[in-house]
Amino acid sequence: MIASLQGKIILKMEKFIILEVSGIGFEIFLSKRTIAKIPQIGQNLKMFCYLDVGERSLRLFGFLRDEELELFKLLRNISGVGPKAALDISSIGSPDKIKEEIDKGNEKVFEDVPGIGEKKARKIILELSGKLKSPEPSLKKESIPEDEAFLALVNLGFPKEEAKKALAQLPKEIKAAEERIKESLKILGRR
Repeated sequence: MIASLQGKIILKMEKFIILEVSGIGFEIFLSKRTIAKIPQIGQNLKMFCYLDVGERSLRLFGFLRDEELELFKLLRNISGVGPKAALDISSIGSPDKIKEEIDKGNEKVFEDVPGIGEKKARKIILELSGKLKSPEPSLKKESIPEDEAFLALVNLGFPKEEAKKALAQLPKEIKAAEERIKESLKILGRR
């Protein structure tokens, strides 16, 4: 399986590029959004790739970020969503934006994608609900260090966000990990 390629762009068309890697030119299909972001001919580029194996063809699809590739793979697992439609959907916006629209149940986000009607849009929303990951919020070391208390709360099954919020509410005088855990559990128990 070809997971990524790095090389020089030798041809740039409306729907694909040819990326030369060690003397071999790879045709890689890209979304309109990705085509607009990549450098010009002659420049180097690294792409995450998906090799789509069809009955009569092998096609490579390229992505600038691994999150876009993961979204494409999830879309490809939905019956009735082919590689072209999956690529068009992944070009609607960032994976975060698409996740937000799917979580809202907004079918209209797919209205500009050729071949995706209301019925298929509902199916995509149903299939992807809960499967798209949110980016991990970065923990600020100065406000809440990833200390024993935080890790203990997460290991007890509390979501990271809730653990952070509970720890943020503690008075600064409480320094011992045991006390921080105990007081945080009281706060979390009230929710």
